[in-house]
Amino acid sequence: MTIADPAFLAVGLLVALALGWAAIVVTRRRTAALALAGVAPDGWWRGRGRIAGVWCTIAGVAVLAVAVAGPAASVPVSHASGTVILAMDVSGSMAATDVAPSRLGAAKQAAVSFVNAQPATVDIGVVAFQQGGLEAALPTADHATVTAAIQRLQAGGGTSLGEAILASLSAITHKTVVLGANGAIPSIGYWPSATIVIFSDGQDESATGDAAAAAVAQKAGVHIDTVGVGTAAGTTVEVEGYHLFTALDEATLKSISQATGGAYHPASDASQLNGIASSINLRLTVTNEPLPLAGAFIGLALALLAAGALLTVARTGRVV
Repeated sequence: MTIADPAFLAVGLLVALALGWAAIVVTRRRTAALALAGVAPDGWWRGRGRIAGVWCTIAGVAVLAVAVAGPAASVPVSHASGTVILAMDVSGSMAATDVAPSRLGAAKQAAVSFVNAQPATVDIGVVAFQQGGLEAALPTADHATVTAAIQRLQAGGGTSLGEAILASLSAITHKTVVLGANGAIPSIGYWPSATIVIFSDGQDESATGDAAAAAVAQKAGVHIDTVGVGTAAGTTVEVEGYHLFTALDEATLKSISQATGGAYHPASDASQLNGIASSINLRLTVTNEPLPLAGAFIGLALALLAAGALLTVARTGRVV
């Protein structure tokens, strides 16, 4: 327990001690005076009732002094916090319409719903990726800014999930994260309160760096959740004048999430995507927060003062 104003506590306890000392002195003098006068002392109930009333009143004053001093207890509180990077695939294949209105359109709707479901304690950033990561919005507690960045995304280009992961890690650490020579895994520190959520159809034009990028995240304690947007049956999409067949690649997305301790979330239609916000588990951070105890001490002080008054009335027929 902590005390906000120790001076108030010291003064209050000194007053209570002074009252207790005065009560003892008065009781002894009264007993001595009655003995000299040859008067029999009070019976058990009357004597104890008078003393109990005095001591209840003094105890009430002492407890009230504690309440005025501002006591508080430190209690552990769990809440979602940390950083989340939404890595949005904006490659040409995301223009496919096997998920209405399109893969990218459905992913954007799901991402906005995810942002709206998060508390203000979670900083959210957006990374749009094609062939290479393009940072669209740094992590921020201003979720309106995040939503606006998501709404601006448009499809076009190729896909590199590995680069998307590295760009997301760069947004988390606020420094450029790249693989070392021959794919060596760099050390970027430990970020256990950070999560990357990748919205993609898994169509990867340069999958060679995916495992290495996922290993960087795993080493840094960053979980990666992947959301598969599209259908296994696939469809044809026009990209730069060419008609290309594209289908959801669940295997690639699952391997990335499993490598980092995250989870894969399939979404073959818009209704499944709408439930993503509730299915992704963010880290819970436990922090110690002060719990004011003044109210409880005031209640106890009032109870003691009331008990002292009642005992005094029962003993003497007077409140004072």
